[in-house]
Amino acid sequence: MLNFISFGSGSSGNCYFFYSETDGLMIDAGIGPRSIKRYFQDYNLSLSSLRHVLITHDHADHVKSAGSLSLAYHLPVYATRKTFHGINNNPSVHKKIAPVNQHIIECDTTIMIGDFEVTPFSVPHDSEDSVGFFISYEGIDVCLMTDLGHVADTAGRYISLANYLIIEANHDLEMLQSGPYPLDLKQRIASPRGHLNNDDCASAIARYATDNLRHIWLCHLSEENNKPEKAQSAVCDALAASPLADSAVRVSVLNRRRPTGVFQLRLDY
Repeated sequence: MLNFISFGSGSSGNCYFFYSETDGLMIDAGIGPRSIKRYFQDYNLSLSSLRHVLITHDHADHVKSAGSLSLAYHLPVYATRKTFHGINNNPSVHKKIAPVNQHIIECDTTIMIGDFEVTPFSVPHDSEDSVGFFISYEGIDVCLMTDLGHVADTAGRYISLANYLIIEANHDLEMLQSGPYPLDLKQRIASPRGHLNNDDCASAIARYATDNLRHIWLCHLSEENNKPEKAQSAVCDALAASPLADSAVRVSVLNRRRPTGVFQLRLDY
């Protein structure tokens, strides 16, 4: 069985932890190291169970604690070459990742990271480089994609293979357009290399998901331009009108600042 916790999901900081009895893998480390330590204590987890860190892209809300964590606990950090370059040149990331802890990954190349089979794939975002991850563990397939302007067929293929999906539903387009952001920021968010809106997220799920899928978590919701009920409703309505209408797939929304409970990812139910 594989366990999943979201410690934070949004522009305030992103951090996701997958663990089994023998291994632990974190995707993004964008919340403070003291918060990460406290959350591990709250869940009766030892930081020694954290063995590997994967980074989706170089923005500070995804990577600001990766340097300090990797240094303190001698953790290998996996990212693309361009992402490491972006981190080194990002003034908002104060603690860089030591070269000895940097491990280069390449899109669409599957590697074993501890007990996890990991395939990074490219997603469109206005960073130096940005990837999603497809993770397999003992027959359980998880797809995570956050911070992407649209879902291309390459990413859609991984949705179709997933039992569990974590996907961005950043904004409601009407809320964004009528909201207080300046025009250039609105255009950046809504661009094909910006952030995924509720309707496009819902359409991608309805288009690519199969009856392999058991649970969807919507991540990286905007505090100003979205509401959890809007994001969840958009996806549920799209599923109801799709071939998955009669499936038992669950749809949940990840909190921006608070950890979730522990989700048990399994195939025997």
